[in-house]
Parts: sequence; structure tokens; C-alpha cells
Amino acid sequence: MPASLKWLGALVAASVLAAALAGGAMVAQRRAYTRVMAEQVSGGSSAAGRVAIVGYGCGSCHVIPGIAGASGQVGPALGKVAVRATIAGKLPNTPDAMMRWLEHPQRVVPGNGMPEQGVSGRDARDMTAYLYTLR
Repeated sequence: MPASLKWLGALVAASVLAAALAGGAMVAQRRAYTRVMAEQVSGGSSAAGRVAIVGYGCGSCHVIPGIAGASGQVGPALGKVAVRATIAGKLPNTPDAMMRWLEHPQRVVPGNGMPEQGVSGRDARDMTAYLYTLR
């Protein structure tokens, strides 16, 4: 193989590697931006929200991206919940509405399928922060 082809191959490989690294950096930057925005609009901590979601067992009813074992098939899947127009088909998808829903789903929409879990205000705020990262 001629030396010029070897150099060309090396340049192509280096370009592919650089593109992959840049793409990875862009994905990481987008995730960080989404997390910061979710925490700002909710006033909560997405990391604490992830812990609370696991603790309340939300994944036994819902598929929730980023939550290990969250593969329930009873409630709706929560991927992209942050960009939905409504919560429970009735509430506008705002941080305050999400927090109210998580704290007292039966008060908000009596008779719906989501049980009262005794979610505290702080946990609802943190869970909202996590759920708002799901775009």
C-alpha cells in the first residue's frame, strides 16, 4: 500500500475519532443543560428526585428512563414526560401541577389509577426536577 494511502487512512481515522469525541461532548453538554433547566424551573434536585423515584417504587408501575428496573406496565411510560402538554390528561404540564399531582393524585383527579403514596413536598419537588429532565 502506498504511503499516501496510509496517511489518508490515518487522517480519516483521526477525523472519525474527533467527530465521535465532539458528538459525545455535545450530548454531555445537552444533558447538563437539560438538568440545570429542570432544576431551575422546579426548584428541586434531579439527583435527589431519582433517589425518591426509586424509594417510592414508581418503576413498579411506570417505565422511567434512567431508573434501573423501572419497567412497570400499569401506568404510562414517563419518557419525554417533560414535553407533554398535560399531566394525567387533565392538568397543564407545569412544575407546580406536577408537584401537586405527585403529592396527591387522588385529590387532583379522584378515582384515577395512581395511588396516594404519601409523597412529601420536598420529594415531589425533586421528583419533578428529575422528570423534567426526560425530554
